[in-house]
Amino acid sequence: MKPTIQRPVAPITSVSSPVVSPIQPSVVYASESPTALDGQYEGKTTGYTYAREGHPNADSLARRIDALEGIEGGVVTGSGMSAVAAVLLGLTKAGDHVVGGTQLYGRSLRMMAEDLPRLGIDTTLADVTDASAVAAAIRPETRMVLIEVVSNPTLRIADLDGIAQVCADKGVLLAVDNTFTTPRGLRPVDHGADIVIQSVTKLLAGHSDATLGWVAAKDKALNDRLRVFAVTAGLTASPFDCYLAERGLATFDLRFDRTQETAQRLADHLAAQPGVIKVLYPTRPDHPEAARAQSLLQGRGCNMVSFEIEGGRAAADAFAKAASGIAFAPTLGDVGTTLSHPASSSHRALTPEGRAAIGVSEGFFRVSVGLEDADALIACFDDGLRAARDI
Repeated sequence: MKPTIQRPVAPITSVSSPVVSPIQPSVVYASESPTALDGQYEGKTTGYTYAREGHPNADSLARRIDALEGIEGGVVTGSGMSAVAAVLLGLTKAGDHVVGGTQLYGRSLRMMAEDLPRLGIDTTLADVTDASAVAAAIRPETRMVLIEVVSNPTLRIADLDGIAQVCADKGVLLAVDNTFTTPRGLRPVDHGADIVIQSVTKLLAGHSDATLGWVAAKDKALNDRLRVFAVTAGLTASPFDCYLAERGLATFDLRFDRTQETAQRLADHLAAQPGVIKVLYPTRPDHPEAARAQSLLQGRGCNMVSFEIEGGRAAADAFAKAASGIAFAPTLGDVGTTLSHPASSSHRALTPEGRAAIGVSEGFFRVSVGLEDADALIACFDDGLRAARDI
């Protein structure tokens, strides 16, 4: 018998269609000829060639997030930080200047402090709760301002509208990391943002089993540059992770609302407990930017709560060990509640003085509230607080 070459089987056609996006892990896609391949690269026809340049699962997920954020052409990347990198490295050049919030996510701060200057891009940090402070930090060579609407981990509220106006007046790009607030809490493009970033790993995917990012720019030319940089730098998203995240998005609204309700209860409970120095939650009247939180978030406090206890590191250790029903893990957005200690995780690269300047002490915790029964969750926190008081 004459040997034959085994080729992939053509997709099976069906009069019915799948109700979930199929996982398509193929690294490469075959074209019928060089001319056909040219047609794809020149945009005359649509299709896929190599997974680093795009694949069906990433595009399916991107379009769903685009719809949530009210923006078109978003790019899914391999992690939240890779989305930040696409913005900071893909849209700037040597000689540019970038302004960032003083309370950005720890790795974003490290990129601002170490990587951009190494490439000849100067950086300045400013208090984004004050638009005038951002305006004062802008120079003639400033290319971009990067902020988080709700800061990580201190939950301070940026003057988004004021900063957007400053950036528009000065011709500076405004990039907003919307991971904490999510498009259910706020859509940055509705407030003047030019670029929106998401760590899809967190609330959007929601199950701590997929590591992904997403980024989009309103301007098509900027968006094309983001996409090209992501492809060139290999910021590729796994098809399987995209599949998991798309599945998670199906319950995003329900998860957001449930965790937000519990977070409000937890914040109010913690504020009344002995040994708790302060509680930060956007909709509480004692929040430093309570009025702005109400204006921007319209009553949505989201799922994050931060608080500080007396007793320093010893009390923090005792609390984390005794609150045994809560995962002590430096992440957020999971269906299960997680407890993070920024001084030993996300902000450990800062000096003690640097952490103190933004309000992060050894007794400071960040909580990502999950879907547990609220009463059971509060009881776990009470166990931790009793242990912390007893040291």
